[in-house]
Amino acid sequence: MPLEDIAAVIITRDAEATLAETLASLARLPEVVVYDNGSTDGTQDIARAHANVRWFSGEFMGFGPTKNHAAGLAERNWILSIDADEAASEELIAELDALDLSDPARLYELDRHNYFMGRRVRRAGWGNDWLPRFYHRDRHAYNQASVHERIEPQVGTRVVRLRSPLYHRAVERLGAFLQKADRYSEIRAGRAHAAKPPALIFVRAVWAFLRTYFIRLGFLEGWRGLVIAWGDADGVFYKHMKATARERAAAGR
Repeated sequence: MPLEDIAAVIITRDAEATLAETLASLARLPEVVVYDNGSTDGTQDIARAHANVRWFSGEFMGFGPTKNHAAGLAERNWILSIDADEAASEELIAELDALDLSDPARLYELDRHNYFMGRRVRRAGWGNDWLPRFYHRDRHAYNQASVHERIEPQVGTRVVRLRSPLYHRAVERLGAFLQKADRYSEIRAGRAHAAKPPALIFVRAVWAFLRTYFIRLGFLEGWRGLVIAWGDADGVFYKHMKATARERAAAGR
């Protein structure tokens, strides 16, 4: 059976609010690797309650490198990469079970459905969200991006889209949404962005809002679209402002 050749891989940090549903959706898989980056809540207890889970803990090296490291801990070569706030549909598990896994050059994309406090969002940049998430680790891996990591097709890769959805509980409460935005901006500010003039930062943040709310039709999603657009602007603002504040404070300015 193909499922016997598949390991799901999850990296976690303080994921007790969503992890139980994620792991329940993976109950048919023989192996689920959970690689934790310092949780202080009940994440470990939830993970260890599942017989198919293998628990590891270690440092966070950026999302791309950390996901590659976690995939290397699996005992199986076919990797289903899934986040702790996502859940595989029953149809997706059945579709994986019916695949021919004889060709490691295939890279499978999943149709992720994004939910904001109980409702699916199809606009504001959250729709048509096809992501490469199922792959053979000898042929594919995540890039080295610290945030917004992605599996890049290689020479000879055959990209295949699966029909069944992956459910993403992107936002279940606004407080967690703000915490996630702050964490992501902290990672990006510390790794890749030089200081920029505050006026330019402001302009970039305004553009991020306008792009999401108007060009990507976020206004059609009601108050959810407004929150998403504001969050995009907030992320851009603090990503650059944190780097600028650190550099100027270090220089005594």
